[in-house]
Amino acid sequence: MNIDPRIQKQVDEHRYPLLFTTISGAHLYGFPSPDSDFDLRGAHLLPLADVIGLKTGQETIDKTSIHDGLEIDLVTHDIKKFMGLMLKKNGYVLEQLLSPLVVQTTPEHEELKALATDCITKHHAHHYFGFAATQWKLFLKESPQRVKPLLYVYRVLLTGIHLMRTGEVEANLVRLNETAKLPYIPELIERKVSGPEKGKLQQADLEFHKREYERLRTELEQAYKQSHLPERPSGAAALNDLLVRVRLNQGSERCQRMSL
Repeated sequence: MNIDPRIQKQVDEHRYPLLFTTISGAHLYGFPSPDSDFDLRGAHLLPLADVIGLKTGQETIDKTSIHDGLEIDLVTHDIKKFMGLMLKKNGYVLEQLLSPLVVQTTPEHEELKALATDCITKHHAHHYFGFAATQWKLFLKESPQRVKPLLYVYRVLLTGIHLMRTGEVEANLVRLNETAKLPYIPELIERKVSGPEKGKLQQADLEFHKREYERLRTELEQAYKQSHLPERPSGAAALNDLLVRVRLNQGSERCQRMSL
């Protein structure tokens, strides 16, 4: 994957060492427009002094900026916080971790990805129920309604259904639709990527998509009830071991630098 130098520069200039950085958002979901911003997500490593003292360092870095016309939204969490989110019903961090659009990686990133499966439970469905409901409300608030938030609704619901049935995190709507085979998805994506002039919906379309939204929510509910995924994550011990190892290595490297 060729990384835009403007993106690479933001990663290289991050104030803390990064265990990984990936691209999320519309690029990951399979429907970026020519003017889409880049959503960068990842995990950083706070200095030891910021995690062993009474005062905790900056666990989350959130920075949005424009560089030579390119808008970049960079959000990273300290590795401990990121692991904590992995152990919760948070499909979003798993999508970030497993994104195939990798800007920067490390061996620890590969270990985290290997442990992701042990963090998936059937209750991740609740994340996708809630996310879809939020996106649907945003869609309805607009006048006229736009294709973009509607695509987010479908992406979230199909990701949740796919996860419940297969245990696989897949965030790309194009690939998801290879299984779902919803005939209207390619047209919606084409309208979105073609630009804002084609990104509006007619009022007559609203009732159809309302029925589809409700149908897919029911399908997600059924997939949740029938899922064979575990009730609880099993990866906490392995994540703890990795975190301890990363922190100890960090301390060892600092001692080595001091001795030099």
